[in-house]
Amino acid sequence: MTALAAEGLTRRFGGLTAVDSVSLTLSVGELHAVIGPNGAGKSTLVNLLAGELRPSAGRILLGGEDVTTWPTWRRARRGIGRSFQRTNLLRDMSAHENARLAAQAAAFGPGRWLRDAGRDAASLAEAARVLERVGLLGRADAVAGTLSHGELRLLEIAMALANRPAVLLLDEPLAGMGPEESEPVGALLRDLARDHALLLIEHDMDVVFAVADRVTVMVDGRVLEHGVPTAIRASAAVRDAYLGHGA
Repeated sequence: MTALAAEGLTRRFGGLTAVDSVSLTLSVGELHAVIGPNGAGKSTLVNLLAGELRPSAGRILLGGEDVTTWPTWRRARRGIGRSFQRTNLLRDMSAHENARLAAQAAAFGPGRWLRDAGRDAASLAEAARVLERVGLLGRADAVAGTLSHGELRLLEIAMALANRPAVLLLDEPLAGMGPEESEPVGALLRDLARDHALLLIEHDMDVVFAVADRVTVMVDGRVLEHGVPTAIRASAAVRDAYLGHGA
């Protein structure tokens, strides 16, 4: 089932075209990786899908509905969760408090601002649920600023899950991790893809080829190739443009 579709997405910044007529689909139960060299337009694509940027041309369909002009918060309410290249957390609060605030924001509605947020049972339960999903429940009381780099990335994924999204847009969640951290995170991504439509921006090709169902290769803002990992790995055009002949 297609959860999110981009059709001919283009984004120009003055004379620079950062994303040029990109089309792709994200389906529930599938992990779709987008790879390419620095400056290929990958993060700009995520920002367009999430609503951080407006496209210069093209459209975005969420559950079949045209959301091209919708702001970020409205897309989030409708089922898009995302993480960022750089962690965006409250480092002086605990992991649980960060997750609770994300859950509270997702559930915000008339009358909820009158309640004691720290005692809101639904938000507290949701925070525990998402921390358990990413393997951080045992670190719930740890101050975010004391968490390891890998744990911080997991906490950000947990916060994205607090909105119970159908679509997850993860921008380099393994950035800065060594193999001992990236392997379990890769397993988590594979698990999350079972019940989400998951788009992964990532430079760790070992992880990408291990977990992705489909891969889109971007170069200079354009799609070079779409395909299954084995086809992408075997592509001479992709090797020449990005992977190198040793891939």
